[in-house]
Amino acid sequence: MKRFLALLLFALLHFISPAPAETVAVLPFHNATGNPNLDWVGVGAAESIREALADAGILVLDREAVEEACRRLGIRPLAPLTRASVIKVAETLDAEKVIYGSVHGPQPASLRFALRLVDIPNMRQSPEMEHTGAMEDLAQILNRIDWEILRQLRPETTPPEKVFLATHPAYRVDAIENYIRGLMASQSEQKHRFFTQAARLDSRYARPAMALGKLLWEQENYKAAAAWFSKVSPSDARYCEANYYLGICRFYLGDYAGAQAAFETVARQVPLNEVFNNLGAAQSRRDHPDAVENFRKALEGDPSDPDYYFNLGYALWKAGRFDEAAGYFRGALERDPSDAEATLMLGRCLKRSRDPAAEPLERVKENYNESVFLQLKEALERKAK
Repeated sequence: MKRFLALLLFALLHFISPAPAETVAVLPFHNATGNPNLDWVGVGAAESIREALADAGILVLDREAVEEACRRLGIRPLAPLTRASVIKVAETLDAEKVIYGSVHGPQPASLRFALRLVDIPNMRQSPEMEHTGAMEDLAQILNRIDWEILRQLRPETTPPEKVFLATHPAYRVDAIENYIRGLMASQSEQKHRFFTQAARLDSRYARPAMALGKLLWEQENYKAAAAWFSKVSPSDARYCEANYYLGICRFYLGDYAGAQAAFETVARQVPLNEVFNNLGAAQSRRDHPDAVENFRKALEGDPSDPDYYFNLGYALWKAGRFDEAAGYFRGALERDPSDAEATLMLGRCLKRSRDPAAEPLERVKENYNESVFLQLKEALERKAK
């Protein structure tokens, strides 16, 4: 089954020509309430849409890219946007679709969201979409906005509104606020404080747990990061991503059995090259015979990556298959002639030398792009219709 999924992904990448993926940019909503303390609401609306689109496999630009484009164009953060400025941002980002809007509060406890979707290639703008409600109902409002945007971008695959809302919980408003303030914070200490508070306020809310895991992972605090990644539940859209990074944390901590289990969980649902590579690395550290096969799957998916050649060669060297291993180390060196470890291992193969006590050299990938697989899967489903 795993081999079939790897070959399916390879076929999608190399033989199926889906329609070009649309790139979507979501701009922070202008705070028109007159209360700067509510800036987080506009940022939160944009972030909610962005995450909903990413979960659906739509290619959406991250918040940092949008902020950088606005900075380069001299557009103040959270400023009101004209159609002309929206088009300039889209051109800077090379985005085909742009979502922008504003938050209004005629009363302190009431909110009104007004937003539009702009189709840049066809120079069309949607009618204004409007959603209103009390502040305490913010989560439900954002979920309804997310659904309406998805329905416009993917009408064939977006479920009915009732189904969508039933599968998207209404989290506590104070938890959402702390999570968004954490995203807006510039210092890692502030981010950690806001994310931790958000996670404590609503344990169902996976986004702050995921953000804390990523923050601690970047600081190489793998033990603490693993604890947060493990809190993401199987029902959450970020479950596979959380398990991927959980696997990396466990690998770096020397828990190779735990790393293998985490990567196996991901590989069953998201058969990416980097997942098979890391699964093979964890198995190789345990001298598991399936390591060679998983390294081979990674290489089949991306024959341009020298690390995949190296890892497959390394697993074959460990098995005493020196001639086969030498071929893959040569493949790694053809793609990266400066790879000193590949040169060392090629020499060992030529000498037919195998030292069981040698330092392990398996290479782990840290990139993870589930949206690539989701886009390819969607393309295949469209082609089948």
